[in-house]
Amino acid sequence: MREIDGSDGGGQILRSSLTLAALTGEAVRIEHIRGSRPSPGLKPQHLTAVRAVSAVCDATVQGADEGSEELVFEPSSLRPGAYRFDVGTAGSVTLVFETLLPLATALGEPLSVTVTGGTDVKWAPTMAHYQHVKLPLLRRFGLFATVEEEIAGFYPRGGGEATLRLAPSDPSRIELTERGELRGVRVYSTESADLASADVAARQATAAVPEFDGAARVPTRERVLRTVESPATGTAVCVRLDYAKTLAGFDALGEPGVPAEEVGREAATAARSFHEGAGAVDPHVADQLVLPLALCGGRVRVSHVTPHVATNVGVMRAFGYDIDVDERGTHAILSA
Repeated sequence: MREIDGSDGGGQILRSSLTLAALTGEAVRIEHIRGSRPSPGLKPQHLTAVRAVSAVCDATVQGADEGSEELVFEPSSLRPGAYRFDVGTAGSVTLVFETLLPLATALGEPLSVTVTGGTDVKWAPTMAHYQHVKLPLLRRFGLFATVEEEIAGFYPRGGGEATLRLAPSDPSRIELTERGELRGVRVYSTESADLASADVAARQATAAVPEFDGAARVPTRERVLRTVESPATGTAVCVRLDYAKTLAGFDALGEPGVPAEEVGREAATAARSFHEGAGAVDPHVADQLVLPLALCGGRVRVSHVTPHVATNVGVMRAFGYDIDVDERGTHAILSA
């Protein structure tokens, strides 16, 4: 049984450990779960990820209780099909999907998982980032996955719903070391229906277009505005930079009392900062690519090694995957 210490990280150690256990068929004991967080232990979002991957791989589980800081997970064989789970809070739907996404590499038949919870919440990829940045990047290398959002769910009520669909996949090596020229900027801006009269999505999107030196040479600038029914009031914006050889995305969420223009500028500032740096993928996708990189091999250039990247590399090594981190001052190369 693999022994994983979660004392130096958060939910990512749990998610990656569950995924690798399901893929390798090896039992794992995860101790000190979310040990570095102010409130350690399993929260509803993490429990939903445990329930989801347990059902899909017919696992035996001990310690799957709210607040538990230790979990024993013993997987069996994968069981494709259709599943449904409810976080019960505004916990992130996309982070539940993160636990399941790499299972596409081991499926013999399609898998679909519907999850109810938060689609656009703090400390997690927004739905737009997942649909228009993360998954399109992976599809380029042969990992076939889509996400359909049925209902948007914002903090604090959640109540959103989305479905992840996976097809059997045999991905190629992941090579993301160059950007190429910037070909376009796309802004995805979402507002709940009760904010439509104030044109929040449009104002947010207008302010979210980043300013670059030589911006007139960017051939495509597009705004995609959405007004959605939701149990809660909320907004989200994602700026996607379309390069010749890669994609990068930058999110911001609306908050009570914060003008829409400020939310848009937050995302635009992050996009501009990335463009001026040396990474081939944005910092959030960087840590999310560590596990696919371990499975498929390849190289990814990141602007810097974030704590999340370092943590996920540690989990890969604990499962016997050889991930090399070559820090070069202006950037780092992750290779497997």
